[in-house]
Amino acid sequence: MSMSDFVASRPFGDAVVTVISAGTQRWNPHYAITDEERRRAMPEASDDGTLTIGLNFAHVRLGDASILIDPGCDDPSSAWAREFQTKWAVAFTPGLAAGLERIGVAPESVTHVLITHAHEDHYAGVTAERGGVLALRFPRARHFVGRRDWEEHPARHQPDSALVRRLGLTDRHGLLEMVDREREIVPGVTMISAPGETPGHCIVRVESLGRRFYYLGDLIDMLCVFDHLDWVSPRRDSQVLPASRRRVLAEAADCGATLTWTHDDFPAWGRAVRSGTGFRWERI
Repeated sequence: MSMSDFVASRPFGDAVVTVISAGTQRWNPHYAITDEERRRAMPEASDDGTLTIGLNFAHVRLGDASILIDPGCDDPSSAWAREFQTKWAVAFTPGLAAGLERIGVAPESVTHVLITHAHEDHYAGVTAERGGVLALRFPRARHFVGRRDWEEHPARHQPDSALVRRLGLTDRHGLLEMVDREREIVPGVTMISAPGETPGHCIVRVESLGRRFYYLGDLIDMLCVFDHLDWVSPRRDSQVLPASRRRVLAEAADCGATLTWTHDDFPAWGRAVRSGTGFRWERI
């Protein structure tokens, strides 16, 4: 991917969805599988199972709503990004703010910020570093996150954690709201509980004029998971996550929806197609 090619938009009825790439990172899912299974399923991985994955986030414009799905990473020049880059061997694009600027979206015009789950690479961008101080990046937006990811997160008891300093800043400004089973954010845009990656993980469904788009967050973390829905990385719920995958993919496949997931290769447009008792990923 060219560093100048990190924004892609498509219409879905009256909605326009834009995928913005923050870059790529190196990651090992550490599935509990044999070396032979790993080589067959992930031939592009290094000998220890590490491979390059994407960092894709999304913006939805529908009517008067300007909705950001996962504010992702802080600016590439930030201290947070430098630490993240060192830890995960990240190759950054110009970043989320630059992507929003390219499509004419000012931070002050964003009306809603939907956070699929409380992992740093999905929420750190709710704030921006300004002279060594964190400030709200989207000061007029209502922010939404799965209730369990906020209320049960152990980092809430750590004042210096990114969760408290960044996502907590939206709460201290009265801008953070909780999502339980399902919540319509605006007509046509709904956050839906899909736990397993985290207890409060949600996906986002966009519906307009008979067209559907789903942003899956980390419901899917690797392409091979479409063929192996039970493969789950450590510290995820090995019972709940496969069930969430089957439920969401069945719904999406049956209506022919377009899907995007965070860690796919940019621009990450595709669909789930039924294949035997499971699904396969079809790029579109």
